[in-house]
Amino acid sequence: MTCPFRDLWPLRGGGEITRLGDVDALDLARWQFAVTTLYHFIFVPITIGLSALVAVLQTVWLRTGKSEYLRATKFFGKLFLINFAMGVVTGIVQEFQFGMNWSNYSRFVGDIFGAPLAIEGLLAFFLESTFLGLWMFGWERLPRRVHLACIWLVAIGTQLSAYFILAANAWMQHPVGYRINAERGRAELTDFVAVLTNSTALVAYAHTFMACFVTAGAFMLAVAGWHLRRRNQPEVFRPALRLAGWVVLVAGLGVVVTGDLQARVMTDQQPMKMAAAEALYSTTDGASFSLFTVGSLDGHEELFSIRVPKLLSLMATTSPDGRVEGVDNLQAAYAAQLGPGDYRPLIPVTYWSFRLMIGFGVLAMLVAALTLWHARRERPRLARWVWPAAIWAVALPLLANSTGWIFTEMGRQPWTVFGVLKTADSVSPEVGVADVALSLGVFTVLYGILAVIELLLMVRYVRAGAPEEEQRPAEDGVDRPLAFAY
Repeated sequence: MTCPFRDLWPLRGGGEITRLGDVDALDLARWQFAVTTLYHFIFVPITIGLSALVAVLQTVWLRTGKSEYLRATKFFGKLFLINFAMGVVTGIVQEFQFGMNWSNYSRFVGDIFGAPLAIEGLLAFFLESTFLGLWMFGWERLPRRVHLACIWLVAIGTQLSAYFILAANAWMQHPVGYRINAERGRAELTDFVAVLTNSTALVAYAHTFMACFVTAGAFMLAVAGWHLRRRNQPEVFRPALRLAGWVVLVAGLGVVVTGDLQARVMTDQQPMKMAAAEALYSTTDGASFSLFTVGSLDGHEELFSIRVPKLLSLMATTSPDGRVEGVDNLQAAYAAQLGPGDYRPLIPVTYWSFRLMIGFGVLAMLVAALTLWHARRERPRLARWVWPAAIWAVALPLLANSTGWIFTEMGRQPWTVFGVLKTADSVSPEVGVADVALSLGVFTVLYGILAVIELLLMVRYVRAGAPEEEQRPAEDGVDRPLAFAY
């Protein structure tokens, strides 16, 4: 007797279930990597930006001797440590997936992709974790300037770590410095300097660097706004709010400038991604940029839109009359060059993620500007909603970061390594639906628990406020950081 459901689970070599209905192992592996990556990147930009802001606060204290800056250093330093720990835990899990769900990818590009990641672990992470430990336990034990140098080295380490990881990702967007070994069926590294100086890596790092400061600034702005709304410790949180507000504004402008540079590099290297960002199907000179578009269900017909004339061409080519290639034209060109296949990303996802990224970032800058203006002089009519806006603004850069990465990665599809290796060819061949579904479920539950723990710890220490200074006489006359009571 023939099983009527046998077509729902085709099997591979070892008998693993690789498809269940309309879901296969590839789909679940992509979902799992997306979930773990986006969750991990909640903590990364806060860690990168907050490490430098804490170093700035401690530097100001050392230069001025004002205890409120030291209290702010200790307060935001503790929040930084909690966030750093969560980032480490979630980052380790993320890297395991290359061997679990993407073994074909790891085998094909491991010689190249593994090099910057190895340096990140051996150099950058070692630097930041070592000096973070010295900074944590060095209060009252290290001279003040040595102790300050530790947190600055932590901040430098986070930047190096970000660059090496972005260099690895940039190689997937624009592969350079490699050759294909046909006999071994894998890519091999030929020029490591080319990988590290990849133009995609340079602009991506500059853009991410600025975005991290927007995120950390919004985090500090929200915490300071929460306390100032309740008139708690204004001598500590008013200077912190001013610092955070200016950081969000200045870094936000940096995001705009570096994003413009990145758009032009992307247009040269991945024109399909730029076309998908605008849902531009036909090659156009002087292409407009749509702020909002409603299209047909198949995405090929525009029903309504609000457009800025020639803005897309200006973004992509620096000329308002520049030519922007369309999706259909690029699809035909790729099919002729690379063989039959669908080389288009999911247009609705790329279109809306691109606009949401921009929109959330602009809103964060507006909230920061309004909060700074309100903080110069208390305005009771605005206080009802300015402080809540500042508090909830912490979510805006996080949403901008997430939608930005969704656009970056989804816009590259169907490629894992653009023009070299497809995503469908990167998945582990012997891992079935049940295996990936189980790990996806476990990770989702585990990350949910970690999110609750993180939230409870953050809320607890935010509510506790900055520590009060404890007057403690020096015993040996050594110039050391002040002690605090908790």
